[in-house]
Amino acid sequence: MYNQISTVEEALERYKEAVNEQDVEKFLSSYSSDIHIYDCWGSWECKGENAWRENVTEWFSSLKEEGVKLQTVFNDLVIEEGESTAFSHCALTFVAYNVEKEEKLRQITNRFTFGFKKEKGSWVITHEHSSLPIDMKNGKGMFNLR
Repeated sequence: MYNQISTVEEALERYKEAVNEQDVEKFLSSYSSDIHIYDCWGSWECKGENAWRENVTEWFSSLKEEGVKLQTVFNDLVIEEGESTAFSHCALTFVAYNVEKEEKLRQITNRFTFGFKKEKGSWVITHEHSSLPIDMKNGKGMFNLR
């Protein structure tokens, strides 16, 4: 359905486009079926395509219900690409806009690390880890450092 991804940078671009378009299938096409994710939203981890599909579908549906569109921005992106595995890390900012008024509502920047592997000649995300620094005084995530 989607073209092969020949570089890690292309995989991240597809990720970005899919979030902006809130396209579940396009988003999942950036991932391996055996994806393993450590995320900072609601659970310790997510394993496998089916579990990830549920999370992503819920995420995109909630945005649509709220009338919100996201823009994603990769900052401080570092990519190390080998023959069959690669990784990257960055500060990934999600900016939420009201669809009707096109006004900025909020934004969050998380630290992301992606692990990639080549499957059938295409780069896919096989591991993802997002995090936030924690305020040691109150134990809460520090969302607005960037």
